[in-house]
Amino acid sequence: MKAVEEYDFPRDLKGMSLHEKELLAVAIREFLIEHIAITGGHLASNLGIVELAIAIHSCFDVPKDKIIWDVGHQAYVHKILTGRARDFSGLRQLDGLSGFPSRKESPCDPFTTGHSSNSVSLMTGLCKARDLRGDHYEVAAVLGDGALTGGLAYEGMNNLGAMHSRSIIILNDNGMSIGRNTGAVSSHLAKLRTSAGYYHFKNRLKGAVGSVPVIGGNLLHGMEKIRDVAKYALLDGVLFEELGFTYLGPIDGHDIGELIRHLKMARSVDGPVVLHVRTTKGKGYKNAEENPDRFHGIGAFDPVTGHPKKPAETTYSQVFGQHLTEMAARDERILAITAAMRDGTGLTPFAKAFPKRFVDTGIAESHAATFAGGLAAGGGRPFVAIYSTFLQRAYDEIVTDVCLQDLPVCFCIDRAGVVGADGPTHHGILDISYLSSIPGLTLMAPADGRELTAMMDYALQSGHPTAIRYPKGAADNRVSTYEQRPALAEGAWILQEGEVMIWAAGSMTDTALAAAERLEDMGISCGVVDARFLAPFDAKTLLATAGTARLLVTLEDNVLRGGFGEACTACLAAHRMTVPVLSLGWPVRFIPQGSIDQLMEGYGLSPVKIAERIREELERTS
Repeated sequence: MKAVEEYDFPRDLKGMSLHEKELLAVAIREFLIEHIAITGGHLASNLGIVELAIAIHSCFDVPKDKIIWDVGHQAYVHKILTGRARDFSGLRQLDGLSGFPSRKESPCDPFTTGHSSNSVSLMTGLCKARDLRGDHYEVAAVLGDGALTGGLAYEGMNNLGAMHSRSIIILNDNGMSIGRNTGAVSSHLAKLRTSAGYYHFKNRLKGAVGSVPVIGGNLLHGMEKIRDVAKYALLDGVLFEELGFTYLGPIDGHDIGELIRHLKMARSVDGPVVLHVRTTKGKGYKNAEENPDRFHGIGAFDPVTGHPKKPAETTYSQVFGQHLTEMAARDERILAITAAMRDGTGLTPFAKAFPKRFVDTGIAESHAATFAGGLAAGGGRPFVAIYSTFLQRAYDEIVTDVCLQDLPVCFCIDRAGVVGADGPTHHGILDISYLSSIPGLTLMAPADGRELTAMMDYALQSGHPTAIRYPKGAADNRVSTYEQRPALAEGAWILQEGEVMIWAAGSMTDTALAAAERLEDMGISCGVVDARFLAPFDAKTLLATAGTARLLVTLEDNVLRGGFGEACTACLAAHRMTVPVLSLGWPVRFIPQGSIDQLMEGYGLSPVKIAERIREELERTS
């Protein structure tokens, strides 16, 4: 066979025999391992979906037919089969191939997706638009079983089932989302995996009874209740069919012939269908099969050993998880909650130490926030660890079910700021803006790992709603090497003073110190303030430093609109302070993928660029 990148996909796929497609699956797995070992990316989920993607593109014609990939990290094989294999050397790199489906990248991607559980709602809209226009194309959504732990999936299924519109949900069931799935839905799917005979039983019953002369139709109608009894006896509740879907499966997701046969069957149904497919996450690569969690999203690695190429660093997530475990050993009120991100948020040690006080809600951020409110009302002290980009989905619940009630819930916001290669669907650059206006919520940002632990202690003692935002990456303690850190209750921490004062939010404090060193080399004295509190911030110290500075600079890893800098500027204006202010942060746009250093440099937020912008501002205002 030719190399994967030499094919003209999807055209060449249509003419392949079943045997050739099976050989192609082997070649694609080798291709994925080879390239992701260099660029990093989502490996295990894509190894598990190779045969399914081949079968889908054998049965559908994109871009005319619409295939929606939920969450989107499982769409690498789809990209290969739609002509993008030659671009894989730039996967997740600046100006390269996105790690998720992207409308800007290909007409074969009907939506840019990166969050979970939304594909059914998207396909419902597409189906409605198609039916109203009288168009004729197929719409299918491929979602992992973890997506069914998110409530939005059921909102979409409820609507789509009632519409009776022709559509196919392909449920890729590997028993995992990122980590192992939990909850009632996962248990229900486990039962379905052992109940493949039901679908065949139902069809045989319908055919046999319906063929009885004269009385067959009436007899069939009269036996509906009997059929339902059998149905519930076999399946303990047929979730999908009760929502209005024809259920097919479960079938072997690594048998291309069987997949194609069932996809054709699904296309023949005049209404919504759920095709339940069983796959193995990490299929075909022993390291990923044995450690699917670790190979879900991975940096560059040695393909032989599976070991990462970059030395391991102590991350903010690890500092958080370890300290929360230590806190919980001293205080039985503490509980940890996450939304399908136990490992990613550093909570594995906590879960092992205190399994009864650890709750993984599945991909259900809104529920996690309200659940935490209920726990707090009942006397618990929950710490809710969710990535910044995913916490956006819980905004209403944070407002009404936690802050309005003045409940002691601490939201631990991991991956705040730009996150690098995962790109615009995953950057966490909106949380200061969407949280700082909520009454009663104290928002903090640590400058390093030691400060994170101090803020966690503060949150426990406060008795009110709190949030702590911290970035992806290493939690070095450079800032803590400065003179004795004042207690958090004292507000902002002035690390050094100068004619320019940089007020830095969280991890940008270290960047501010590096920029200050460069300014000192230019003969410009520069002070740095670790803001620590972003909402409400230390207005008294802000006004004091502004009163002696030639220029006040705010620096944050957040969009400027509604962010920390705007709040500081508004405070100064309200007190009629006339000091010039330079606010530095992200522009109000979707920031592309790329390494964090590349993005910081490209948007003027590296130490060198910050120092230069400050020098230019001083010259302009002199």
